[in-house]
Amino acid sequence: MTDPIADFLTRLRNANKAKHRIVEIPASKIKKEITRVLYEKGYIQSYKFEDNNVQGTIKIALKYNPLDKQPAIVHLERISKPGLRKYSGGTELPRVLNGLGVAIISTSKGVMTDKEARTQNIGGEVLCVVY
Repeated sequence: MTDPIADFLTRLRNANKAKHRIVEIPASKIKKEITRVLYEKGYIQSYKFEDNNVQGTIKIALKYNPLDKQPAIVHLERISKPGLRKYSGGTELPRVLNGLGVAIISTSKGVMTDKEARTQNIGGEVLCVVY
């Protein structure tokens, strides 16, 4: 596997479309940080890190609308890829759906949303967008 973040996002996307409640993903530091940001912004219901083997796993409980069973994550897209990295400065960070969505940025101060990076005026690698 050459792109573990793309694999992480694809597993989330596939579990969402199949209406699964829980998805298990192999863990890494960057995946744990992306999961934390998704939880803080309300796109997933809960998560748990398990260190039962060498790598460990992340168990993510997906969030759905209780009325019509639509997933909370409508769109999940990888922006910066291993073949073509996308970096943005603090002033030209992308706005997703005019501020309704979230761009997840890897900065020198950790993984954060585009809004947090804009307020701190720091740029970084645009990992993915979620809405």
